[in-house]
Amino acid sequence: MCGIVGYIGREKKAEKVVIEGLYRLEYRGYDSAGLAYVEDNKIKVVRAKGAVSGLDKKSSNIQPQDLAIGHTRWATHGKPSEENAHPHESFKGELAIVHNGIIENYKHLKELLMDEGYIFNSETDTEVLANWIEHTKLKRDLNLVDAVHEALKFVHGAYAICVVEPSAEMIVCAKKSSPLAVGIGDDSFIIGSDATPIIGRAKEVIYLEDNQIAIVTRDKLQVKDIDNRDTGFFPEKLLLDLQAVEKKGFESFMMKEIHEQPETIADCLRGRLAAAGPEIALGGIEDVMPRLLRAKKITIVSCGTSWHSALIGKYLIESLTRIPVEVDYASEYRYRKPIISNDDVVVGITQSGETADTKAALEMAKGKGALILGVVNVVGSSIARLSNAGIYTHSGTEIGVASTKAFTGQVAAITMLAIKLSHRLGHIDDEKLMDLKDALAIIPDQVQEILDDSAAIESVASIYANYDDFLYLGRGINFPVALEGALKLKEISYIHAEGYPAGEMKHGPIALIDESCPSVFVMPHDDSYEKTVSNLQEIRARSGKVIAVTDKEDKNLTEAADAVIIIPKTEPELTPLLTTIPLQIFSHKIARIRNKDVDKPRNLAKSVTVE
Repeated sequence: MCGIVGYIGREKKAEKVVIEGLYRLEYRGYDSAGLAYVEDNKIKVVRAKGAVSGLDKKSSNIQPQDLAIGHTRWATHGKPSEENAHPHESFKGELAIVHNGIIENYKHLKELLMDEGYIFNSETDTEVLANWIEHTKLKRDLNLVDAVHEALKFVHGAYAICVVEPSAEMIVCAKKSSPLAVGIGDDSFIIGSDATPIIGRAKEVIYLEDNQIAIVTRDKLQVKDIDNRDTGFFPEKLLLDLQAVEKKGFESFMMKEIHEQPETIADCLRGRLAAAGPEIALGGIEDVMPRLLRAKKITIVSCGTSWHSALIGKYLIESLTRIPVEVDYASEYRYRKPIISNDDVVVGITQSGETADTKAALEMAKGKGALILGVVNVVGSSIARLSNAGIYTHSGTEIGVASTKAFTGQVAAITMLAIKLSHRLGHIDDEKLMDLKDALAIIPDQVQEILDDSAAIESVASIYANYDDFLYLGRGINFPVALEGALKLKEISYIHAEGYPAGEMKHGPIALIDESCPSVFVMPHDDSYEKTVSNLQEIRARSGKVIAVTDKEDKNLTEAADAVIIIPKTEPELTPLLTTIPLQIFSHKIARIRNKDVDKPRNLAKSVTVE
């Protein structure tokens, strides 16, 4: 959720690198920002509530530095304020720290420290951690590395931290259940909570594992394990480039990413549909295919937008394979005492691969013997490493907080998985498989058709931009698309929007219907089309406005709806990959008309790395 950036090197530009990195991390969501450096053997801290630009202005007179750490904060403990912003300096000035995560036993540690005379200047758990490391260092006469190592033995919770001391010789980093990467430059090291700040400044990167500590000096990187043993490290090539974090002429990252979907869906499908014969090639799951095929139950755990792709997965897998599928909010899964056996498969869907609730749910399921599959975008992420097998979505860096291309990548991946399992289990024959493969192959072109007509969709959105309540309705596999459409609108425009199964509308939500509450129907011509038309007529009979997203001209629908958005025709199983695109464009346009920051919606974080 929060963002960490650190720099140490021979060139005196640390403060500039850190500020630039914090700008790149704004997409993760934040409410304050700060910077720490060393001058005259003293730690200096600059903090600002609000945007990184405010910190940038306050830092403009800093003399060039060769070491600095910085942070963007998303409030958990304590309100957004300059006092609660990171970095936090310890009480006696021995160190400063930036921290992502939550220290669960901070109150106990704080009480122990107060008994030792420590005074606190913020409401945060992070300041407690800074003082706890300092207390350990002074009481046991330890160097900074050993102090961090020993102090963390008594800390419960999640953390990614960077710690500096007045000697300015090193940055000490540690990780548990919150991501942290170290980029290896020619004459420097750049640290980030993800790779975004590292792009363009390093060609190689390492991703710390849980319970590892990295000691980063100007000339050397050393990695130790929880027992303080040198583990070595294995750098990976950093494949991202600067274009991934630039708008390339679009008015927002979200619109750029909406328009990237023909390419990103094609990247997800690439090589997987081209296998010889009728097969779909998913090399990441072949080794566990026997367990998949004998699964008695599949559970999909996820959060937010990924939960909607999980629901689509449920419809697909159950209808195509006849294997029972449960979909759980990852945040609820562990606490309902789920029944898990060795015959179960648990799938985690997550863009970042770091979502704390999803990771915790998968860890629990793995501990009980379930086969763990990950559907993940970020290569090398925690959930990718935790999984027994999985599918990368290859959607690329997604900067906009409201997910677009990552969602369609997840849907494409779970669709291929369902089709492959169905064919292997004998529920669809070679001919049906080829029909689905052929239809999947042209989905990127069909998405481009919708994007080419985005002006017409935006025209519809302009008519409804001043309404404050919306219902989104769909049936079958497009009910989750209705949920996703409602979520996109509320995320970026702050309009109240709800998604419902169209058949459920008369069981309560119809009470909301009047001329001030438009309804968006997701209704391709499938087996439930006629029933959905009947639901639409019930809305019209109560003076409700209707916007319909469908895949074929229909005179009756055109006469009944106030606006009709036409998408290309595809196989019924694949319609979510198309029906979701107009809803993204619709939400973006309304949010822009209402002058909202679509890339950084209030209160939201891109990667939710705390529970």
